[in-house]
Amino acid sequence: MTPVIVMGVSGCGKSTLAEALAQAKGWAFIEGDELHPPANIEKMSHGIALTDEDRWPFLANVAHAARDNQQQGVILSCSALKRRYRDALRADAGPLFFVCLTVDRAELMRRMTARPHFMPVSLLESQLADFEPLDADETGIILDGALSIEALSHAALNALATP
Repeated sequence: MTPVIVMGVSGCGKSTLAEALAQAKGWAFIEGDELHPPANIEKMSHGIALTDEDRWPFLANVAHAARDNQQQGVILSCSALKRRYRDALRADAGPLFFVCLTVDRAELMRRMTARPHFMPVSLLESQLADFEPLDADETGIILDGALSIEALSHAALNALATP
């Protein structure tokens, strides 16, 4: 089974949608935030944006989790902000299906201020600056993260069912 990665900037709803999709499909859900090395969480907690060098060990952890759980089906949350990050994930894990969530800045700020999380609102701009939505040649779907979880789940499940 092709692993699914729900991606996008902080506050877009990755974890919520990934968990809903995993439940609907009866697959494992892996929270990408739990795959960050402690040093990454420490940096982000202090409002310091991660560099590409900081992200490579995290992305390796995500790829390994995708590959190791492929047989029973797995849905992961992971920002996967840049094309080169997604290329690295595919190079290590094999084929992946991406569900890319986009949400406007104002809604992201509202969501981020309303939730307890190690990622402060001050890092939103760096995430938006790095964000590269899926390219046409990448396997996946781009969805408006402002839609209800039911609508997002329905659209993503339909996309996953389409050969």
